[in-house]
Amino acid sequence: MSWFESLILGLVQGLTEFLPVSSSAHLRLTAAFAGWEDPGAAFTAITQIGTETAVLIYFRKDIARIVSAWFRSLTNKAMRQDHDAQMGWLVIIGSIPIGVLGVTLKDQIEGPFRDLRVTATTLIVMGIILGVADRLAARDEIGGKHRAARERKTLKDLSVKDGLIYGVCQAMALVPGVSRSGATISGGLLMGYNREAAARYSFLLAVPAVLASGAFELKDASEGGHVSWGPTAFATVIAFVVGYVVIAWFMKFITTKSFMPFVYYRIALGILIIVLVSMGALSPHAAESAG
Repeated sequence: MSWFESLILGLVQGLTEFLPVSSSAHLRLTAAFAGWEDPGAAFTAITQIGTETAVLIYFRKDIARIVSAWFRSLTNKAMRQDHDAQMGWLVIIGSIPIGVLGVTLKDQIEGPFRDLRVTATTLIVMGIILGVADRLAARDEIGGKHRAARERKTLKDLSVKDGLIYGVCQAMALVPGVSRSGATISGGLLMGYNREAAARYSFLLAVPAVLASGAFELKDASEGGHVSWGPTAFATVIAFVVGYVVIAWFMKFITTKSFMPFVYYRIALGILIIVLVSMGALSPHAAESAG
C-alpha cells in the first residue's frame, strides 16, 4: 500500500464510519474503483481504532461517567439503580452478539462477505430499512393525521432486551454494506427511540467492539506480517482527525434533519454497483487481496 492510498483510504474511513453508509463498503469500493488491492478486513479494523478514538474523546464525559458508575456498582448495590451504571452493563450486553459472530464468522468476513454483489445488496436493503425507520420516527415526531405527536424513548428507557436487539443490529455490520451506525440507528428508531438517543447509543456501543476487533487484528497482523504498518498507521491518524469532525457534525445534523439523503445515496450506489458488475465493467471480486 502506498502513502497516497493510505491517505485516501484514511479520509474515506473517517468520512464514512459514523454516517449510515458503511465505511467497510466504501473502503472496498474505493480500492475497486481505483484499481488498488482490497485493503482487507485487517486494515479496516485497525483504522477503525482511529475513528473510535475520536468517539472516546468526543463522548469523553459520558464515557468517564458511565465507566466510573459501572465500577462503583460492582461493590455498591445502591449504585446498580444508577442510569450510568446500567448503561455500562447494557453496553457490555449489547457487545456480546458482535463478539460471538465476529469470531465464528471471521473467514466469511474476510472472504465471501467482501463480494461486491453482497455489498450492493446490503447497501440497498439496509437503505430501505433505514428509510422506513426514519419515516416512522418523523411521523411520530410531527404527529400523524388526526393524532398528536408521540414522544419517543430516550436512553433512560433502554432495557436489557432493547440492548440485545441493538447488539444484534450492530453484528449485522460485519457484512460490508450494512453500516454499523445505519443498522443500530435503524434498530433504535424501529424500537421507538428518538434520533439522538439511537445515534448516541450506537456510538457508545461500538467502542468495545471496535477496539477489541482492532486489537485482535493488530495481534494477528503482527504475527502474520501482512500489514503495511507505516501507511496503515498514517491512515488511522487521518481517520481519527476526520472522524472527530464528522461526529460533531452528525450529532447536530440528526437533531433537525432526516436520514433520507443517506437512504437515497445508499440505494443509488447499490444500483450502480449492480449495473457495473452486470455489464462486466466491474468484477465482483475486483482488486481483492491475495491474503
